[in-house]
Amino acid sequence: MADMSNSVQSSTPRWNAVQISQMVKKLIANVELVVIGKRKQVVLAITAWLSEGHVLLEDVPGTAKTVMARALAASVGATFRRVQCTPDLLPTDITGASVFNAKTTEFEFRPGPLFTNILLADEINRATPRTQAALLEAMAEQRVSADGVTYDLQKPFIVVATQNPIDHEGTFPLPEAQLDRFLMKFGIGYPSFDDELRMLDRLQHRHPIDSLQAVVTVAELRAAQTACREVFVHELVRRYITEIVHATRQHEDVRLGGGPRATLALFRSSQALAAISARDYVLPDDVKRVVSAVLIHRLILKPEARLRKVQATDILAEIMEHTPAPVMQAEA
Repeated sequence: MADMSNSVQSSTPRWNAVQISQMVKKLIANVELVVIGKRKQVVLAITAWLSEGHVLLEDVPGTAKTVMARALAASVGATFRRVQCTPDLLPTDITGASVFNAKTTEFEFRPGPLFTNILLADEINRATPRTQAALLEAMAEQRVSADGVTYDLQKPFIVVATQNPIDHEGTFPLPEAQLDRFLMKFGIGYPSFDDELRMLDRLQHRHPIDSLQAVVTVAELRAAQTACREVFVHELVRRYITEIVHATRQHEDVRLGGGPRATLALFRSSQALAAISARDYVLPDDVKRVVSAVLIHRLILKPEARLRKVQATDILAEIMEHTPAPVMQAEA
């Protein structure tokens, strides 16, 4: 009775890397009708989705964080809900609450925005810690507990959150436990001069996102997610991934490095990126392409390192430089 999942049971045969690559090309082309010149960020977001992970977009206002999240959601024929985070947002506003039904004289659970395939949590750092914590169980276990009853969420369940790193007034920084729930964190960045000119042309009369159509079904996304787990990862690449994460724990300027969840996140992301590249095996270059988005937000620096203006990006670059990548022979 408590199971509210509407998981799609697809009859689609097991997918291969070529099919995944073709699907992703359709997604990218569709999203780029709205988001111009941000191919790298779009690929990272899709990689996270194929890895069944959540994404945190952090950048200054006006850089299309929300638009990118909406465009990705609109490109997949899945249920989509948006929550505008504010300090007065309550946990029950996103998880749902029991409401008294006068006809049946019983309390009925009314599901909140969390019961969707894709949830956009806009400006998540404006929500209070109590409301932020309500996302923890949902993001980690894909379930919600309310009034002593556990409800399963729909699959796929993906959270795309945005936050502004500049304006700190009235915000509540995400704690480390919450940040660790995000598979990836990255910024969008300003567009180039030419891309911004193209943007003006496209937005002169109406926003193209209003007419964006879905090009991928939920069944196809689920099939691609399942297929990504089958991508082969050589023992040498597995050791390479593990060595990188262990090096973050041993660095002299890091108080807390990546945990086992970070190792798994790097592993899954590398599998997905290999599949996007139409390969059924992972190369060290796949690991290098996702390592920053996966690990940077998981590194907690020592106070003395922060005083010296040491950046997590510099530490990770140093780790990657001193961690030798295995030499792999590509196979057909």
